[in-house]
Amino acid sequence: MSDAAVVCSNVSFAWPDDTPVFHDVSFSLAPGRTGLVAPNGLGKTTLLRLIAGELKPAGGSVSVTGTLGYLPQALPLTGDLTVAEVLGVAAVIRALDAVESGDVDEQHFAAIGDDWDIEERTRAQLDRLGLAELALDRSLSTLSGGQVISLGLAAQLLRRPDVLLLDEPTNNLDLVARHQLYDVLSDFGGCLLLVSHDRALLERMERIAELGSDELRLYGGSFTAYEQAVRAEQEVAEKNVRNAEQEWKREKRELQQARERAERRAGNAARNLKNAGLPKIFAGTMKRGAQEAAGRSGTMHAARVSDAKARLDEAGRAVREEQRLTLELPGTHVPAGRNLFLGQGLQVRLGERDVFAAAGVDLSIRGPERIALMGPNGAGKTTLMRLVTGALAPTGGQITRNDGRIAYLSQRLDLLDPDRTVAENFAAFAPERLEAERMNVLARFLFRGARAHLPVGVLSGGERLRATLACVLCAEPAPHLLLLDEPTNNLDLVSAGQLESALDSYRGAFMVVSHDERFLAQIGISRWLRLADGTLQETGAPAV
Repeated sequence: MSDAAVVCSNVSFAWPDDTPVFHDVSFSLAPGRTGLVAPNGLGKTTLLRLIAGELKPAGGSVSVTGTLGYLPQALPLTGDLTVAEVLGVAAVIRALDAVESGDVDEQHFAAIGDDWDIEERTRAQLDRLGLAELALDRSLSTLSGGQVISLGLAAQLLRRPDVLLLDEPTNNLDLVARHQLYDVLSDFGGCLLLVSHDRALLERMERIAELGSDELRLYGGSFTAYEQAVRAEQEVAEKNVRNAEQEWKREKRELQQARERAERRAGNAARNLKNAGLPKIFAGTMKRGAQEAAGRSGTMHAARVSDAKARLDEAGRAVREEQRLTLELPGTHVPAGRNLFLGQGLQVRLGERDVFAAAGVDLSIRGPERIALMGPNGAGKTTLMRLVTGALAPTGGQITRNDGRIAYLSQRLDLLDPDRTVAENFAAFAPERLEAERMNVLARFLFRGARAHLPVGVLSGGERLRATLACVLCAEPAPHLLLLDEPTNNLDLVSAGQLESALDSYRGAFMVVSHDERFLAQIGISRWLRLADGTLQETGAPAV
């Protein structure tokens, strides 16, 4: 894998409506672990798709040396597939079974090739990613979102790629699965380029690549080292702006003073010439000389002012402008102890399998509790959330709900109509709001101007999450209970911090499913619940 590389030369890309993404970007990556960062919507996923060959650049070239593996955010998988089919080993395993049964058809040997150990390698790869108990004939429709992500990664690693592209690989993974993924990626010896908002994963990178509209800058070291470097750059840039501004103001003062001195000299010279009684031709010559000297002085000072302003503008461009969400959650007040939801003996049957233990699960939610719902992938956390919202009917047990609205943010972000614009979707959720008020709300979620009128289907993962947050949190009437399923997936680190602050000040009740330990620590959780092995239990702290 020592020759593995990604080289982008003067790459430009724009969407079919001519919306530019980036222009003339050049960089090269050698073997090693690189984390790709940028605010949501700046083109991280687009860049990965260009490298993977899914998109073609409008200008420049992209080259990859070695076998390429690519795990996108949204896996193009259907529920009818089996685990073996997703892993790409079904045909080889069928051929191996045929040979072992005595069928020596040449087609079987051609299908096997050099992969006589495919079952051993497959089981070993699944085991490394926490999927050891997964049967190869199991249907994808029975797996959790986190299991699907881990399975997709296993499929790419089985191809033995030299270059591996990963787009938000820890989305929906539980804590155990995340740490297993960290270990697997630490052992990867090729060229790894990943997009992630998982700080713990970014800390394990050997370099950070920061994508801008016209460049990609590489910083050596972990995400903390990158932050320190950026902070130092910002301090220098801000100091340069202050110095340039002072210089510009000084040059403006000197220009004004030079003009005032020239006007005084001209006035004094005119009076002196008149009093001296000199001939008119001589007096005119002296006057023109004084005017020309004043003009040269004024031109010199004006040039200095112009140069100082140019240096100020240049210094200002080096200062980063961070776009921040302005999240103001509805001011709902839910009295302490008020019952919002009560479920007793809840059971759901999926196919031939009961999701919960024989006795079902009991769940009560009172205002204004802050509940963290923990548990491994596949335990049924999302299923329990859907029972609370009413999106899923139980096959057993009883449910009592309060009249207050329940707002639900699904991890699949499938709530919005992808063919309608952000503004149209929001209007459907908050029809009573005035249009100007709706546009102000969307602006606080960073959908300003033309971006509010983009179809949801063309948004990046982070932008789609922001649009869904706007519709869920700011719909009418204000929700008494928020249910958030992996709300920080795809949010950049700045926006995740804004969501933390908003939830911290929210006056209603919420229940959140998240494997982001830092996020949970910031939002004032008052109850910890753990769903595992079909049972729901109170626990004093998040369990790994």
